[in-house]
Amino acid sequence: MTGISEGESVSLDLLKKKMAEFSKERDWDQFHSPRNLLLALVGEVGELSEIFQWRGEVPKGLPDWKEEEKQHLGEELSDVLLYLVRLSDICGIDLGKAALRKVDLNAIKYPVSKNETSQSH
Repeated sequence: MTGISEGESVSLDLLKKKMAEFSKERDWDQFHSPRNLLLALVGEVGELSEIFQWRGEVPKGLPDWKEEEKQHLGEELSDVLLYLVRLSDICGIDLGKAALRKVDLNAIKYPVSKNETSQSH
């Protein structure tokens, strides 16, 4: 269905291309303004938040979650990612490069301290 084999990584460029094709085939480009995409993204973040809303702290790996719950989480995470990729494309932002630049800026802003073994970031 996806054309990607198990274990093969998926690039942001591939997602961008798939989303552009998906939108064009449905004549949705007319609705994909930056504002509309941002509002849709916020809505999807809300749906993602609902999954965690009353669970308290959740351990890494979600060991107590049912497979259906993990699948639902994956779907909501995917909605957020796909809207973010589409928004960045419509805005003309190379999301991968912007993210790498932000990691570099954060490294400058939050340098590694040899005296601290734990940080809250």
